[in-house]
Amino acid sequence: MFLSVFDVFKIGIGPSSSHTMGPMTAAAHFLGLLRRHPSRHEAATVGATLHGSLAFTGKGHATDRAVALGLLGWTPAELDPDEAERQLDTLGKTHVLRLDGLPPLAFDPAVDIVFDYGPPLPGHANGLVFHARDSAGAEFLSQTYYSIGGGFVVTAQEREAPTLAATATSSWPYPFANAATMLRMARASGLSIAQMKRANEIHLQSPEEVERGLARLWSVMNGCIERGLSQEGELPGGLRVRRRAAKIHRQLVAERQSNRAQPHAISDWLSVYAMAVNEENAAGGRMVTSPTNGAAGVVPAVLRYYLDHCVGAEPDRVADFLLTAAAIGGLIKHNASISGAEAGCQGEVGSAAAMAAAGFCAVLGGSPEQVENAAEIALEHHLGMTCDPAAGLVQVPCIERNGIGAIKAVAAASLALRGDGSHFMPLDNCIEAMRQTGEAMNERFKETSLGGVAVNLPEC
Repeated sequence: MFLSVFDVFKIGIGPSSSHTMGPMTAAAHFLGLLRRHPSRHEAATVGATLHGSLAFTGKGHATDRAVALGLLGWTPAELDPDEAERQLDTLGKTHVLRLDGLPPLAFDPAVDIVFDYGPPLPGHANGLVFHARDSAGAEFLSQTYYSIGGGFVVTAQEREAPTLAATATSSWPYPFANAATMLRMARASGLSIAQMKRANEIHLQSPEEVERGLARLWSVMNGCIERGLSQEGELPGGLRVRRRAAKIHRQLVAERQSNRAQPHAISDWLSVYAMAVNEENAAGGRMVTSPTNGAAGVVPAVLRYYLDHCVGAEPDRVADFLLTAAAIGGLIKHNASISGAEAGCQGEVGSAAAMAAAGFCAVLGGSPEQVENAAEIALEHHLGMTCDPAAGLVQVPCIERNGIGAIKAVAAASLALRGDGSHFMPLDNCIEAMRQTGEAMNERFKETSLGGVAVNLPEC
């Protein structure tokens, strides 16, 4: 198994990697199938049906908007927000898709995107089905997709029978599929986790391409923090949640300048960086999945904390932080899940905290054993966390939850660095505990907004 750092960290848009980025990618993929189909010139209409969590929380997560954008030909990483809005406005008036290589296609997002609130599809809680029909209404093309978290999408066929390319490990320099193997390889090679991960990356791309890609990831992450720290007002969606990051940041700066800050204010710095990211996410801004959009604030917050607040911080270590974090994220995704619809928020913020703890521990000089311990501590103390977004919006409790996840990540790394790397619970066992917990968790607490915080709101 090899999951690139650029698979774990994907540049896209909010508010959700599984509800926005995944469906948009699926829609664009379906367009490609349609363009290659022998009956493409007979196509008259297209449509989509959302199942499971995509139906229950799709409105709050803007899944219908994402599907429409994908059918307009956009992908998350290439989206031009201004041009996309213009095209959506035109589509809303004409109800016609005009695409290269295809005849005009009737498509009204309000009618042709169906929210199916029945049982989810068998392959995953986030399922969606696209279809194309001719002028007589006969369906000639249909494809089922699953949005499995972090912006990843698989077809029903791929879900049932993973390809050899997706599962093969032998060709990579350091093909670790679990933490135990990762540590054995680190001891045998004398390399850090980041060095092994980098060696795997340059198996696919040149060293220069890898470094440029990593620099771009951090640029987008940090830019998202900066935008979030400068914006105010209400977030969209109807909950009337106000942005707080900008105000809190001003308060923290003023306290620091007056030398009157309390020692525990350092936690507020971590929180405000994470909240800035997730407020941007809730507003549909440009994001990096870390490993998902709903958990996108934790890794950037801890990395920004390292650079701006830690003694001896080295900007050149940003790449090592991201590579180490991606190695841990890949293990969790491969052996459990990063999807809130599949594992609850333990799979999103819990995974993000484990990744951030590992990266932070690494750049502070931690050994591979200490890095593994840091990731385990952070993940263990998110076990059982439900995914219960109010009104299906990635706002309450998601924004604050990222701030607390960042604090936990730093605490976990600090504890690990106080030890020698030996500890009772291996990371692999903790990942398996997370997988089992997610499997046993009631569906009401896995991104359906049918339980937890989502149904215990003030009546106002």
